Amino acid sequence: MRAARASRAEGVVLAVRVQPRASRDEVAGWQAGVLRVRVTAPPVEGEANRAVEALLARALGVAPSTVRVVRGERGRDKLVRVAGLGAAETRSRLAPFSGHPRSDPASRTPLQ
Repeated sequence: MRAARASRAEGVVLAVRVQPRASRDEVAGWQAGVLRVRVTAPPVEGEANRAVEALLARALGVAPSTVRVVRGERGRDKLVRVAGLGAAETRSRLAPFSGHPRSDPASRTPLQ
């Protein structure tokens, strides 16, 4: 995971790949060190960015004000800062999403 890029006071920075206009909001798991998320919001006027921030805040159990897109505002690949969490704490809170069936292509059945 590429999350450990700052101290606990500053928080951590996550590499995130976003799929806007998805059928539902979800954290889809890790792929090649990047957290994949899907949001229903369209990529218009920052709506998808706000949806990503809200989704990650819920997934991590932190206040929405502590999660910010710091790079990649207009693209699918983003860097998201989560203030107040250390790398180890972030890893443990995101661990439930690492086993998502879509996070590892080898775990899929051929018809999925």
